[in-house]
Amino acid sequence: MAAPEPGHCCFFVQKKKRFCKMVAGKGRKYCGEHATMEEDGGGSRRIVCPLDPKHTVSEDKLQKHLKKCNSREKAKPVYFVENINAGSADGDETLQQVSLSELSRTELETLVDKLKTAFKGLQCDLEDSLQSHPALHDELHNPKNGDSAHKHLKQQSSILGHLEELGLLGRGRCFVEFGAGRGKLSHWIHEALKTCEHPKTCEDLQLLLVERCSTRFKVDGKHQDAGVQFERLQVDIQHLDLSKVPLLCEKKLPLVGVGKHLCGAATDLALRCLLETAGQSEEKEPPHKRLRPSEPSEPRSGGGLGSVPTGCGPGPVLGLTVALCCHHRCEWRHYVGQQFFLQRGLGAREFSAFCRMSSWATCGLRPTNQRGDSEEHEPAEETDAVNGFLSASEREQLGRLCKQLIDHGRCHFLQMKGFSSKLTRYISSDVTLENVLLTAVPLTPHSS
Repeated sequence: MAAPEPGHCCFFVQKKKRFCKMVAGKGRKYCGEHATMEEDGGGSRRIVCPLDPKHTVSEDKLQKHLKKCNSREKAKPVYFVENINAGSADGDETLQQVSLSELSRTELETLVDKLKTAFKGLQCDLEDSLQSHPALHDELHNPKNGDSAHKHLKQQSSILGHLEELGLLGRGRCFVEFGAGRGKLSHWIHEALKTCEHPKTCEDLQLLLVERCSTRFKVDGKHQDAGVQFERLQVDIQHLDLSKVPLLCEKKLPLVGVGKHLCGAATDLALRCLLETAGQSEEKEPPHKRLRPSEPSEPRSGGGLGSVPTGCGPGPVLGLTVALCCHHRCEWRHYVGQQFFLQRGLGAREFSAFCRMSSWATCGLRPTNQRGDSEEHEPAEETDAVNGFLSASEREQLGRLCKQLIDHGRCHFLQMKGFSSKLTRYISSDVTLENVLLTAVPLTPHSS
């Protein structure tokens, strides 16, 4: 067993098979986290943090620690509106997730019949539309990129190609990346728009990245270009009111929604966020008071997290491109296509079952090395009833139908909102099994 590095903690981390890499205090063998290992107790007794049991704190410094602990409850930003995009909870309290293992063969056969009946009149075969964009050409041919990076670059290149084909890739707008992660998609959108042929519009470009988790190795912090505004919101899409985001109130630029593998219900939350809540602010705000010449005007609120100017709100939605995935994680309450399902005689129970069955399209009996990207996919549920009348290829085909039916409900929602939408396979299945892109543009284009 190797000895710890000089000046570092002597605690051996059994799980990682190495010594702790934290620095020990002068004259101490252990770091603050493992100070309890000292024979004299290492000073004050360390206790588990009441806000997060994953770390400890000195007992005599507990109150000071609670004020700055990263797990403390923080003040909610002005754009946080609880459950604003969640959908109606009516009847959702008693809905239980359908487990295929609890269904009989007769019940499964009935579900398959309902699925096929619901598809009558709908397009089953999706168009292949593999696009690319020159902004990623050099990186795609960079030998330093491994297989995983290359797969992501292919997808990002195709998404940018679709944005350009739809006329959505340009300046003078704000790109809202839902489920941004490290922000790579926004990064490439920015790279594609670096050179501007029309100097008068070069100053107008905003990129808003939405991600509920704290993310390491973010790429958006590296962009400091003049005239380009990057902003990251750490908030769940379920609680995001775009009409109250200060950045969007500054120039009221039109919006373009983007997302790469927007998992399960996050797609539905993003559609509501973009198309239902983004324009509500102007309706809710009272009209400005007309002041007499002798009355002093009140100062407008600043653009911080705690306030937004009165009557603000983003511009119109120009369109969206969202790569879909993980339909087994969809939820009836959040689903925007409820009306579409109900029109076909389907309800929450069938929706839940189809969500479970959708995993047959990407998992089933396939080897794990064929699963697309680094997305998490649950293994398909197998029961004696399923094995009795469905082959592996039939399960895969039914899984695709379940995915498409759920996505057709989303297209129906977009149509009701005045958009023309389309589902296409934007990348080959050997790159990722989750290879369907949802695109939409207004039926009546906005005047420029």
